[in-house]
Amino acid sequence: QRILRLAEMCRRLETEEEKVLPFYPSSLAEREQQHALRVLEETPSEPLAWAMQDYVGLERFWQRFNKAKLEEKGLEQARAALANRNQHLRGLLQQYLAGAAINQKVPKDPHPL
Repeated sequence: QRILRLAEMCRRLETEEEKVLPFYPSSLAEREQQHALRVLEETPSEPLAWAMQDYVGLERFWQRFNKAKLEEKGLEQARAALANRNQHLRGLLQQYLAGAAINQKVPKDPHPL
């Protein structure tokens, strides 16, 4: 009940995109969606199905939670890629600076021998 209350309070803070667009477009075909709706509208006959009725309100919570986890994993991968690129660029910069330091040590006049 506490999570549901918090979800209702957070609803006010949603962006317009979150309010209008679903988090995940359905990958079900039209016929499959209709069948799923019919099953959901039926009165549950099993004890587990009755218990699941209490958690229907948490569906949006789990959608948001999963979306946040996916974004977190995506950001972790992007950060790792950027760290690798940064390391590569640092290596190139060190090579360039080492080459520039060697060029300054070489005399400008050709060696007489």
